[in-house]
Parts: sequence; C-alpha cells; structure tokens
Amino acid sequence: MLTIQNLCWSLPDGTPILDGIDLQIPAGKLTVVTGPNGGGKTSLAKLIAGLEQADSGRIILDGTDITNFDITSRARSGVCYAFQQPVRFKGISVRDMLSLAAGCDIPKEEACGYLHQVGLCSQDYINREVNASLSGGEIKRIEIAGVLARRNAKVLIFDEPEAGIDLWSFNGLIDTFQQLKQRNDCALLIISHQERILNIADEIAVIADGRIRESGPAAEILPRLLNGEKACRCPLGKEEAKCHE
Repeated sequence: MLTIQNLCWSLPDGTPILDGIDLQIPAGKLTVVTGPNGGGKTSLAKLIAGLEQADSGRIILDGTDITNFDITSRARSGVCYAFQQPVRFKGISVRDMLSLAAGCDIPKEEACGYLHQVGLCSQDYINREVNASLSGGEIKRIEIAGVLARRNAKVLIFDEPEAGIDLWSFNGLIDTFQQLKQRNDCALLIISHQERILNIADEIAVIADGRIRESGPAAEILPRLLNGEKACRCPLGKEEAKCHE
C-alpha cells in the first residue's frame, strides 16, 4: 500500500500546487485520480515518483518512509512511473529498453508479449530505436510496455495513458489494466479524465486547486462525477454557480 500524508508542494516562486494531500492507494486495486486541468494531478504523480521533492508531508510505501528517497531509490523500491510525455533514448532499441525496465535480459518472446499488450506489432517494433522516428502514440505505448515489464513493481503510476492512443490499442489497455488489478502485491494508480478508465476504477480521488475534494469507492464517487451532484460545491471543487457557466 502507498500512503500519502499531508503532502504539500509549491513552485520555486512560492505558488502553492498541492496543499495537504491525504490519500491511500491500496495494493490489488485500481485508484484513479481525476479532476480539472491544473488541479495538481500530475504534480502528485511526480512527487510519488521522486521527480519532485515535497515541501512537507510523508510518502510511505509498504511501511517504509520514502519521502526523502531520490528517483533512483524509489524505482529500486518498486515505484514505476509512465510519463504523460515520454522521453526518447537515441541508440537504445525497444527490446533493450524493456530489458532495462525489467532489470535483466528478457527473452524476445516476453518482450513481444509486453508490446502486444499495448497494441503494437512486436515484429515491427522489437528492434526499432526509441528515438524521434517514433510518433507520440508509439512512444507512449512503448513506455507503458516498459512499466509492465518491471519485475519489482509495487506501485504502477500511469499519467493519462489514453493520450495519443488509438481506439483499438485503448481497448487493449483497458484489458491490461483489468489484469493488473489482479496483482494483489501491486498498487495501480492512473491519472485520467477518461470515462472508460473511471468505469473500471475501484477507488476514485478528485483533486482540484491542490486539494482532495473527495475520495472513496468508485461506486460512490463516479455517479456524482457523471451526473453532476447538486450541492454547494461540485465534485471538482468549483462553486455551484460556476459549474454551470
């Protein structure tokens, strides 16, 4: 389980981005973090992965406080992160990248299986270089395949995995996420607005203006998100009058 306690983070100029985030991401379940653009969702994911360091608060993974771990130490501890905008690696083949992600030289058949899970023809991609010749959608899928290849994964974080993914491949990703939910030793966290991903969530957390506006079982949260619950504040944290502008 990943536990986030009173997490705060601001930009270098002092602009607050996250203000007291409390959240639990249990193993064996899919937690989806959603909310308006600019609310702090990707910032939260980067703080968990170690791309940014929190100003205060704690991040605890299976009882170990990893708050002060750097990105390499967190990766070794089992935190896996798929970027919203993946990086490229000139001179490294797709198969090499998958082996690096796994931490060992994996068989070709296994590497091909990961590519198949993200909707790529293994024969077309297994030996391609992870460079600028790949489209945005292709590099996104290859990075997700790399996350799937991780052997020591305890937390899998996907930042808007639907971005740049065609419909056929997205259907496959939904199936993959469903399968990952069966891993009782691994917590699955997805940042997304996509209704089909929200529909397979076990838990949903809504972040707006740097705070958790509500969180809990998807069966309780999702209907309010989809139907626009009538209250003084909407599920995304805006004033009711502004929700319907």
